[in-house]
Amino acid sequence: MQKGHNHHQMMVKDFKKRFMISVIATVPVLLLSPMIQQFLGIAHLVAFPGDTYLLFALSTFIYFYGGWPFLKGMYGEVKKKQPGMMTLIGLAISVAYIYSSAVVFGLEGELLFWELATLVVIMLLGHWIEMKSVMGASNALEQLARMMPSEAHKIEEGGEISDLPLSELKKGDSVLVKPGEKVPADGKVFEGQSSVNEAMLTGESTPVEKKKGSEVIGGSINSEGALKVTIEKTGEESFLSQIIERVKEAQESKSRTQNLADRAARWLTFIALGTGTLTFIIWLLFAGREFSFSLERTVTVMVITCPHALGLAIPLVVAVSTLLSAKNGLIIRNRAAFEGARRMDAIIFDKTGTLTRGEFGVTDTISFTDSYSRQEILKLAASVEIHSEHPIAKGIAGAAKQTYKAKNFKSITGKGVQAEVSKKLVKVVSGGYLKDKNMAPKDADQTASFASQGKTVVYVIIDHKPAGAIALADIIRDESKQAIDKLKKMGIKPMMLTGDHQRVAAWVADQLGLEEYFAEVLPEEKADKIKEVKARNLTVAMTGDGVNDAPALAEADIGIAIGAGTDVAIETADIILVKSSPRDVVNLIGLSRATYRKMLQNLAWATGYNVFALPVAAGVLFPLGILLSPAVGAVLMSLSTIIVAINARLLKYKE
Repeated sequence: MQKGHNHHQMMVKDFKKRFMISVIATVPVLLLSPMIQQFLGIAHLVAFPGDTYLLFALSTFIYFYGGWPFLKGMYGEVKKKQPGMMTLIGLAISVAYIYSSAVVFGLEGELLFWELATLVVIMLLGHWIEMKSVMGASNALEQLARMMPSEAHKIEEGGEISDLPLSELKKGDSVLVKPGEKVPADGKVFEGQSSVNEAMLTGESTPVEKKKGSEVIGGSINSEGALKVTIEKTGEESFLSQIIERVKEAQESKSRTQNLADRAARWLTFIALGTGTLTFIIWLLFAGREFSFSLERTVTVMVITCPHALGLAIPLVVAVSTLLSAKNGLIIRNRAAFEGARRMDAIIFDKTGTLTRGEFGVTDTISFTDSYSRQEILKLAASVEIHSEHPIAKGIAGAAKQTYKAKNFKSITGKGVQAEVSKKLVKVVSGGYLKDKNMAPKDADQTASFASQGKTVVYVIIDHKPAGAIALADIIRDESKQAIDKLKKMGIKPMMLTGDHQRVAAWVADQLGLEEYFAEVLPEEKADKIKEVKARNLTVAMTGDGVNDAPALAEADIGIAIGAGTDVAIETADIILVKSSPRDVVNLIGLSRATYRKMLQNLAWATGYNVFALPVAAGVLFPLGILLSPAVGAVLMSLSTIIVAINARLLKYKE
């Protein structure tokens, strides 16, 4: 994968270098070309004895150096019997070069070296733009590997701690995972208690409590407590390595959409060769014209079919749409997938971090007694939780506008926290704590309903009596509902995919109006769910932000990453939503449709004008006194390029 990525980078650099050098060489070619000199009226300023041979030398350099990728590509296409854009470009520059060279050394005709040089430069620019727009997809596996820590704290037989590289860690080793550190490899806890954030690996938004006997995943982040872990899986057996393999498989199995321009170029190649050959034969053998006249007609036909416009029809629109996309918060990494967004039938959203913010927020607060209002319950709880780093604690602390001063803060192992607030002993605990202490809170039905919705419920105990409860859930983004509604109006079926519990998924789906969702999906199963939906003959897009989403993003027809997510998801995706807003998916589809329409317009013009120009170039109007020279044909071809460029600049999109 790394080797292929480096090869692609080298190709981009090579096209850039050839383009820059060819541009420099093209300037004197234009100045030395008789037709350009006459047009600009500068022949008396730049012409000098032997300038034709200098023009020939510079053009020879451009032909072989700048044109080499296309000549090589033409050879490859012809060898495979699959002529396309490279064949058409190779033929055009070869005809212009050979014909003009013959004119330099005595053949009657006009020099078309300027046509050769500009065609090479424009084609190099088009391919450079195109390759840059799709580069980087293979970075995903590199980003996945970076999720692992570089070292592990190995516990030796005597109890001493020694740091060693991750590559030296073996199955059966014991390691210490300190608070805030990443777990070095898959294993099982044999001592300690803590909560571990596995959201970026499993999609589970709630931190998972770990104690003796619990399994931990390499790459997950330990929270507040120290854990001692026995390593069970390393290398290729680990969870993260399996995720990497799934990403690789999905990327390699992606179909490569053939470019519309390539198909057009293939047909135009056949048309150019057939028409050019037929033109030569008819004028030479049937019309009885001289060889030089017949050859000039053939060259004019080949020049008219030079794919300046065709070669730029797609890259220019891509360049403009890329700028528009950036202004709309979209980064296009895969052109084919972006174009395919217009045909999207279904879009599957990951829940955590995509439809939701991926962080806890207070949804409900209730009071069990008239002595404390709901606001006071929340304020007292926040006064205690503000001293904790637990995600639930942060959610409660963030929901309160004000807090009291607290002292004697303590953690109740595995159950909650407590502190003295305003001369009261305030505890914020789980339901398990109440059960252990045989405390029966009021409004049990209401707290049970919160739990049934998949919300996390904590209880506030004041001076040893249950005083209230606070319900928390992963906060749904404000723009998620708007995005879902708009997608439905566009005829696209929105779905949700999550590793969370069925109750959590059902509640979120109900809030957003989603008719279809998949819950309790293991990370390795996400790509399979994408396959299931694709099997319904639907073009499927996937939107996600975590490591666990990477295989699904790669498996989908269109992978869309939330910009605030992990580098892995971003590098695996075809398109990135910079503003992390699901609403931008709507913008993506709209821009894709507008871009595709503009591409069709450009392709129609770039190929369609040949229907009218080719017969004239072949000489069908010669009886009427109308005859196109190769130079005039080159001008007409250039005009088609200008039209394509202007049309690309007119691309606009507003939601």
